[in-house]
Amino acid sequence: MSEIAERATSIEINRPFCADPETSPRWFALYTTPRHEKHVSEILAQRQIETFLPLYRTTRRWKKSRPVDLELPLFPTYVFVRIAQGARGAVLGMPGVVSIVGSAREPWPVPDPDIEAIRLGLQMGKIEPHPYLTVGERVRIKAGVMTGVEGVLVRKKNALRVVLSLDAIMRSVALEVDADDIEPVSTPIVRMVC
Repeated sequence: MSEIAERATSIEINRPFCADPETSPRWFALYTTPRHEKHVSEILAQRQIETFLPLYRTTRRWKKSRPVDLELPLFPTYVFVRIAQGARGAVLGMPGVVSIVGSAREPWPVPDPDIEAIRLGLQMGKIEPHPYLTVGERVRIKAGVMTGVEGVLVRKKNALRVVLSLDAIMRSVALEVDADDIEPVSTPIVRMVC
């Protein structure tokens, strides 16, 4: 009997360590009040909480003024924070923090490779915001010889493939476009008149 107990304890000791999601730090996205991302990031850093606020540089020109170089958040109203899931109460009480992105029961962690990919893009200097597009979404070509043409996005892997349908003749064509050359088509709001 004691031999079996010794084997059981040796198996427990040799089992690979599994991190407890409650205690191991993971990346989470904080939803902040609009235009308070930098302030929230500074408060987190002062409290020695690991934070990540990706910024990109852009030039804006307002009427009758010189161009101004700005550093803007890559994801407006979001700041990434690396905390243990059980420590989220300390973060939620900070000024400017509205919530942690997730469901009512638990926050959703952001995968480490996603954060590293964003950091790499920032180092390369070739990163900027782009509208979120999903396969099946209606899009409009905004640059090139086909400017203004609308279609449906059917693939997002190597190159974006857009299907253009001619309803009058019930035929479609597919073409590949650069991601920078398309934008989502806003759906018109349908209003009912009584």
